[in-house]
Amino acid sequence: MGSIMKPDLRSALALKPLVGDGAMATYLYQLGLPVGVSFEEFNLLKPDVIADVHRRYAAAGAEIIETNTYSAQQNKLAKYGLEKRTEEINAAGVAIARKAVGQEAYVVGSIGAVRGGAGKNVRTAIVKRDFEEQIGALLGSGVDGLLLETFFDLEELSLALSIIRKQSDISVICQFAVEDAERTHDGIPLPEAFRRLKGEGADVIGFNCRSGPNGILRALQTIPRDLGVPLSVFPNAGIPDYVDGQVVYSATPEYFASSAIQFANAGARLIGGCCGTTPEHISAIAGALKGYDPIAQQAASANAIPVKQVEVIEVKPSDVNDSNEPPQVAEPSIVDLVRKRHTVIVELDPPRDLDITKFMAGAQALKDAKADALTMADNSLAVTRMSNMALAALLKERVGIRPLAHIACRDRNLIGTQTHMMGFDALGIDHVLAVTGDPAKFGDLPGSSSVYDLTSFEIIRMIKQLNEGIAFSGKALKQKAKFVVGAAFNPNVKHLDKAVQRLERKISAGADYIMTQPVYDPELIVRVAEMTKHLSIPIFIGIFPLASGRNAEYLHNEVPGIQLSDAVRQRMSGLEGAAGRAEGVKIAEELLDVAMEHFNGIYLMTPFMAYEMTVSLTEYVRSKSKSVISDK
Repeated sequence: MGSIMKPDLRSALALKPLVGDGAMATYLYQLGLPVGVSFEEFNLLKPDVIADVHRRYAAAGAEIIETNTYSAQQNKLAKYGLEKRTEEINAAGVAIARKAVGQEAYVVGSIGAVRGGAGKNVRTAIVKRDFEEQIGALLGSGVDGLLLETFFDLEELSLALSIIRKQSDISVICQFAVEDAERTHDGIPLPEAFRRLKGEGADVIGFNCRSGPNGILRALQTIPRDLGVPLSVFPNAGIPDYVDGQVVYSATPEYFASSAIQFANAGARLIGGCCGTTPEHISAIAGALKGYDPIAQQAASANAIPVKQVEVIEVKPSDVNDSNEPPQVAEPSIVDLVRKRHTVIVELDPPRDLDITKFMAGAQALKDAKADALTMADNSLAVTRMSNMALAALLKERVGIRPLAHIACRDRNLIGTQTHMMGFDALGIDHVLAVTGDPAKFGDLPGSSSVYDLTSFEIIRMIKQLNEGIAFSGKALKQKAKFVVGAAFNPNVKHLDKAVQRLERKISAGADYIMTQPVYDPELIVRVAEMTKHLSIPIFIGIFPLASGRNAEYLHNEVPGIQLSDAVRQRMSGLEGAAGRAEGVKIAEELLDVAMEHFNGIYLMTPFMAYEMTVSLTEYVRSKSKSVISDK
């Protein structure tokens, strides 16, 4: 059967965009199945459940169905004591998919990378063994094609492809997982990697996982249109969020429908979904692509203005404080200041590499603009960045501005968290923000573990316990810490009253101040003020200037905790570069006009290290604050 359908699959991909299916593991999780187990073992234990998922995707319009065999390799199955059942699990995965969809859809065998994440040190001999065993089992079970997905490095993907080509001429889809829109994880430029895979026999090449539609579209647009091989995309449903013990995704089916057309216009011929997607997302893709005419679209695209990437703003670094005397941080805390006047906290992302030049230049520029504190995330979105403890110490020493460090529950157990806080105390860094932290599996090291020994409530309580001179263990310390602890608040929710109740619990745990997710609706700012006026601690309202129309759509559809109003999205639509940044600053100023009438605390977030934008907004707050004070 597979040999009959192979030419049809290749021909179909060349003629029009085909619809792929969506996630398996995260969808099973949404259906109530537990995490921490082998989902591939369900091929043996719960075949009816797996078959039902396949049928749902086929009914939604998926024309290609992936087998539930992504991690069905000896090295990965050994974690669950299943290494001797590798061939059985793979064969069962094919049989279940085939029986579930019959000839309504192509059945392709899913093969994930053996390396990647925490598997970097797996020896090549083991990688080769696992690929050979899994590929042989899938081919022997009669798949219509093979899908090599979520590969980080070209070399491993090339190895798997070579093993397939030694055994079969079957259709092969190769997909990278990338965060950098220009290179693979092993540093190969994407166009070069695609050309090499085409030369080695790949029938379809593309991207899946790690990013939502926005990030994968940017990667896709780096691939030359004359490559001569169909392209594929399987994005995540945005960035996952961890809410009340559950992992949730924010990208809607409607967003996937609009993204599907953009993908098709950019040359994609296989469009599906990865983590967080459901049959509803696939149905939206199928509906959007119904009747899609690639020839007509290609003709229209020839006369269209090409989409530009968001520009990287290069700013000449300011001179940092090189005085022989160490800079002195003002004694009053952020809480003391905000009770008296408008107070500005600005977030500046720690770098993802070892170069801190631009970070320090931005810090100096923001100090010159009279920001009251700089806040730094703790590997936000589970993406590895430079230690905010180290950067906080440098800010104090070289720039003389108050650092405010985020502390995530994700990365450290109780021991590590206490030692981390003791280190902050020793450095005199006493302002922190306690957050849960995004799950590690969705970051740039998906094989790493999320710890979560503490909830956000517990970490607030434990940090404040250090202020009493008591260790996490309950033992007395020789002196007391002086931490001022902040808590996070997301007002962009359906039931604001419930969010405020959760906030009250954080205050009861000991929070000294609140920092909100960015708000883009003036009416919501007023509602938040009204519904939190009874609270005893100050709130810093979040304002995140938009950099472009594409940035606006990405934040709205893919980033948890951020919701843009329709009016803001319309104003940003189609704007890029300097025009996008200018409109983004203007919108932020309008939001500040409302926010400053109701809140003394302002929390500005810097997009893409474009600190000129937050410098401008900090200066706006300072000038506006004088007029507000004079009016009163």
